[in-house]
This record gives sequence, C-alpha cells and structure tokens, in this order.
Amino acid sequence: MAKYDVTALGELLIDFTESGLSPQGNPLLEVNPGGAPCNVLSMLTRLGHSTNFIGKIGKDMFGDLLGEALKEVGIGVEGLMIDQEVNTTLAFVHTFPDGDRDFYFYRNPGADMMLSVDDVKEDQIKNSRIFHYGTLSMTHEGCRQATKKAIQIAEEAGCILSFDPNLREPLWNSLDEAKEQILYGMGHCHILKISDNEIQWLTGEEDYDDGVRWIRSRFNIPLILVSLGSEGSRAYTESRRVEVPAYVQENTIETTGAGDTFCACVLHYVLAHGWKGFSEAELTEMLTFANAAASIVTTRKGALRIMPTAEEVQALIDA
Repeated sequence: MAKYDVTALGELLIDFTESGLSPQGNPLLEVNPGGAPCNVLSMLTRLGHSTNFIGKIGKDMFGDLLGEALKEVGIGVEGLMIDQEVNTTLAFVHTFPDGDRDFYFYRNPGADMMLSVDDVKEDQIKNSRIFHYGTLSMTHEGCRQATKKAIQIAEEAGCILSFDPNLREPLWNSLDEAKEQILYGMGHCHILKISDNEIQWLTGEEDYDDGVRWIRSRFNIPLILVSLGSEGSRAYTESRRVEVPAYVQENTIETTGAGDTFCACVLHYVLAHGWKGFSEAELTEMLTFANAAASIVTTRKGALRIMPTAEEVQALIDA
C-alpha cells in the first residue's frame, strides 16, 4: 500500500500580497506561504489525503516560516530540503481590480532552483499513488534534471502523473524554452490541468476545443482539464467533453491558489473513485466540486493556509 496519496515536487515560496495601506499611505504587504505544488497538497491534505512535498527552501526566516506552515497544514516534509547558501524564493503579487494578478519574483537564484538530482529520493515517489509536478522546477538546468529524474521514477513505479504548466513568463530565459519544457511535461502525464490563457498561448488556437485537439494530436493524455476562470471549467477525455459553469461570488478578492485548489479537487476525485474512464456524470461531479472549492478560495487571502473543507464546498454546491 502506498505511503502517500500524492507527492508533489517544485517550488515553495513566500507570496507577498497586497493588504491595504498603512496610516502613512504606504502599501502593506502580507507574508503568505505559497507555491503551486504545495497549494495543491494543502487542499488534498484538507480533504483527508496523505501528502509529501519535495523541494528546497533557504536557511532564513522565510524558510523557517514555510517549513512550519507545511507542518501546520499536515503536508509531509520528508522531501523538504534546506539550502545553506541560497535564500528562500520570494514573489510579490499585484492584484488587479478583477482579482487577477501579476507576479514579480526575487529568484536569481532562489532556494527552490537549487533542488538537485541527488535530492530526489526514489522511495518517496515510488510510495505515492500520484506524482504531481509543474514547470517552475524546470526553468533552470539543475532543478530541471531533478524534475525529469522524478518523472522517470514515477513512470517506472506505475504512478499516475499529474501536470500543471503554471506558466510564469518572467522566470524563463525565453518563451521558446518555456514551450519546450511544457511540451516535455505533457509528454509524460496522465492528467493535465491547463488554464485558458496557457492553452491559447501554447497552441495558437483561440477556441479551447481546437486547443485540446492540438494537444491530443501530439500526446495521449487521458484526462485534460481546462480552467476558464469566471467561465468555469471543462474536462476532456478521449470520447467526452464536459463543461461546468463557475460559482461566481460577489466577494471575490483575488484568484491566488484557485487553479491549484481546482487541480487538487480533480486529484481527490481520482483518488476517491479510482483511475478509469470517467462517465459524463462523473466528470460533471468532478468539475462541480472543483469549481466550488476554487470559488471559495477566491474569497480568501493567501492560499496554502486557507483551503476549504469538504463540508464548506458541499454547502456552496447545495446553496
């Protein structure tokens, strides 16, 4: 029996998010633990799953805060490494009036980039039902090789592989390099979660169905999820296409972590129901729960520490 339901590899960092103005009129920034893979694991842990994170933080106050945050929410830290030389990665998040965001990174280098091949322990991945990864751990050669080693271990162990490109343009030397690594990630996953703007950028197709066809013509990915923000989401299998509207809330304040929450709920559904060919009704149920959970997260600041319970999600669906 697997030790972990889901192991994820990637970035763990501090999101500095805007939090009003000081009495002097200066912007206040709140220190929020973040990083897409750990946001995914946080929601999965909230839903009762055993999780483990593989990544690196710095030996500094922010690294200490992040390590404590993972333990607080119940994410396994067996694979969490501390770099003695390089500081923890920082991201400054500017929120627009509609809740969308812009990111500015202090990461040249950052501790998350220092993950090496030697830091990836086979047993942690082999003892997992699902292995989840993104592309922030593929922006530079050292952590890229660590990510590819982990993917290889997961494939050889028969894990389900889940991939979220999570494109952050400023972190890449070029968008051509980003595209190359995203295509690599797609070539090895069973579950792909991709956002509306990412699929349009990657495929050059404005229509999402055409974009999915572009992906399917190149890769055999059994389950593709396209998140559409306030328009909801879609699920595509070889024979089915299901769309479910979003739960739009008047009190949305920011979208940080919404896509990660959505992704976690999809993995939760797969863990609960088994890896199989899902029916239209099952895909609808999967997307409904994931959309509702993501909607709740948009009403809260931060992500890693504020994930909703299953009861909260169901209450929104039933309302």
